Amino acid sequence: MTRAALGLAPRLWAVVLVALVALGGSWFVVPPVAALLLFLIGLTLLSVALLTFGLKFWHDRAAESLRSLTEALVAEDSAPTLMTDPDGAIRFANAAARTAFEAREGQTLTEVLGDLWLQPATLLYRLQNRALALGAAREGVAIRGGQVNVSVHRVGSETFLWRIEEVGAMRPTGHSGDDIGLPMMTASRSGAILSMNEALRRLLGGRESTLDRVFSDLPLRPGETHVIHGARGVMPVLVAEVERSAGRREIYLLPEPKSPMLEAADWGVVESLPVPLLRLAPNGRVSMANARARKLLGVDEVVGRLFSDLVEGLGRPVSDWLSEAWVGRNLGRTETLRTSEGEEETFLQISLEKVRDDEGDALVVVMSDATELKTLETQFVQSQKMQAIGQLAGGVAHDFNNLLTAISGHCDLLLLRHDNPDDEDFPDLKQISQNSNRAAALVGQLLAFSRKQTLRPDVIDLADSMADLVHLLGRLVGETITLDYLHDQDIRPVRADKRQLEQVVMNLVVNARDAMPGGGTIRLEVHNVYLDRALERDRVRVPRGDYVTIRVIDAGHGIPPSRIAKIFEPFYTTKGAGKGTGLGLSMAYGIVKQSGGFIFVDSVEGSGTTFSLYFPVYEPPADHMLSPTMVAEKERTDAVLREAAARMIEDKRASAPATLEDAEKASVPKPTHDPNLERKSGNVLLVEDEAPVRAFASRALALRGYTVLEADSAESALALLEDPTLKIDVVVTDVIMPGMDGPTWVAKALEDRPGVKVVFVSGYAEESVSEHQKRIPNSVFLPKPFSLSELTATVAAQIH
Repeated sequence: MTRAALGLAPRLWAVVLVALVALGGSWFVVPPVAALLLFLIGLTLLSVALLTFGLKFWHDRAAESLRSLTEALVAEDSAPTLMTDPDGAIRFANAAARTAFEAREGQTLTEVLGDLWLQPATLLYRLQNRALALGAAREGVAIRGGQVNVSVHRVGSETFLWRIEEVGAMRPTGHSGDDIGLPMMTASRSGAILSMNEALRRLLGGRESTLDRVFSDLPLRPGETHVIHGARGVMPVLVAEVERSAGRREIYLLPEPKSPMLEAADWGVVESLPVPLLRLAPNGRVSMANARARKLLGVDEVVGRLFSDLVEGLGRPVSDWLSEAWVGRNLGRTETLRTSEGEEETFLQISLEKVRDDEGDALVVVMSDATELKTLETQFVQSQKMQAIGQLAGGVAHDFNNLLTAISGHCDLLLLRHDNPDDEDFPDLKQISQNSNRAAALVGQLLAFSRKQTLRPDVIDLADSMADLVHLLGRLVGETITLDYLHDQDIRPVRADKRQLEQVVMNLVVNARDAMPGGGTIRLEVHNVYLDRALERDRVRVPRGDYVTIRVIDAGHGIPPSRIAKIFEPFYTTKGAGKGTGLGLSMAYGIVKQSGGFIFVDSVEGSGTTFSLYFPVYEPPADHMLSPTMVAEKERTDAVLREAAARMIEDKRASAPATLEDAEKASVPKPTHDPNLERKSGNVLLVEDEAPVRAFASRALALRGYTVLEADSAESALALLEDPTLKIDVVVTDVIMPGMDGPTWVAKALEDRPGVKVVFVSGYAEESVSEHQKRIPNSVFLPKPFSLSELTATVAAQIH
């Protein structure tokens, strides 16, 4: 029975139960009309339930019949064929698949194909999504020793049929080497010689058991010249290696200048050698290329072409590199380049050696495929780059928040004196305020990417949240776009910042709209998902468990594969010049990750793009996990935050644009002052190392009637508090300052003044100081940039 049917059955039985209750109850209702009505309702519900049961039974029988027929058709197929469910779990494997991969039911397709090529999950997920949209998909994959074609067909609604062709090319077979005339051996990781071909046994005068009995200058350095002990004495050879499974390696001995091996060496033998080799003439043109070299370069006609036209990426002219090799410099040194031709980007490790044969001097080019190694290196560099960008974004955002606090704050002070719209300065001040808000929104996006923004998570029902958002999105996408919203019944709760999550979905829908300039349909789907095993893809591991997924699916122009890996980077955009900031997706990435979720993208160029968001289901903590102190502290903190910061947060979010483009069209400033606020009283100690911020905050609090004492450091503040006659009602302090930080000095000050309230302010996120703040009683957090009204309202809430 399908998962949909399993989810449907309990509801049908509930309908049947209601129908039976209605039918039974009609016998006990006295008014005849009411009894007849109740009887008809019960009869209708019972009929609907029976019809649905019949349809479900027919659907299940049809699906099972289709699967059985498909299994019978592919059971004897010579190509490995497997059937999986949407999560990749194998339901059926034919004899060829069981023989080739030892596949069995219960395994995943990723586990079965994991040894064939790098990161199979990405390819399989892409093919499955394409099959969902088109019914079938197919793609070729290059592997060691050949190529395989992976195809997938959708069978029914919840089954996929996978076929792996050319299986014989997947698993490298052993090479005895007796069919080639070049000396070769197979050695283990420890240096034991496992096998030697006839050519090497003749060269050495017999069989040897370890590498140290063959070479006098271990360890081996592929592509360089080594010395061997042969039957004719000591002789130099050029060494080439091919890595095999389980730490084994095949070692080939190539001709070296003036070596006795040249007497028997024949370049024709090299054609079948499993080591990519080229021979270069003095003019830099290829005079010989074996089969493996032609395949690696992706070119059939290689002989006669300039080597510098076949490779690139050295960082300097390839011809200069060859010229140095001709005079004996950098011989045997490995360089990494990439091929200039071929359909796929291939990286090569190349070393050069100078030889002399019957045709004169030549350069031997020994190559090896370094694509996998380069891919891993690129991924590592990308990870490091993203981490560095995140750290930079967080630091820049902190400094900008200090500047914006001073700018917007002094603008608020000026608006107190120029609040009349007829004042000639009023429009200019409004422009300053609007652009400060736009700058704050931009900084917020940077903080979102670096996962250092302040989130206000709450337990939410994504189905209801997205339903409310769809009404707004319907107007946003325009008349040529249709927005379909699909969701499961009884969506489980998640814990996230509702408004920030809506901002993420809004960005994704706007991007989907822009990808379909001619119109089309955008699907927004919310589903409950259970992962019975960890999902591994895109270098991310999603643990097993219950999740709620949000998917935004479009049928637009798609994203090229070369750009997919970069779309979450800040300032990278696939839109044209001037049409995007490149911060929308980076912000979405940061918000989702900071919320404990995962975000993935799948795209087929020309067919569309799917963004998938996974959020763990919220499980409320057991009552015994919360102590009475923790409960009381939480309730107190929540109350203070609601009273002091609710309006601040709402105003700030209301002024934040859906996208930066929307902000440029229409910016609405947040309220900066309220002339009707009554004057307050109380003593405030203001501790802030940034002079412009301190000057604004001091004036703002003084204008509301507070007595303000200023300090530019924690040490100065503690010195002021040494006076026992000095009364302080509330402390407003920056968190990060030179010398002692905010939470540290406040904790020390509260030893003698336990009743003082505290307001922490910072350009960093609340998360970065929350652990310290939890140890400070009667404290709240106010993020920068803050306005005059936000500061005074927070201080008033703490005092009163």
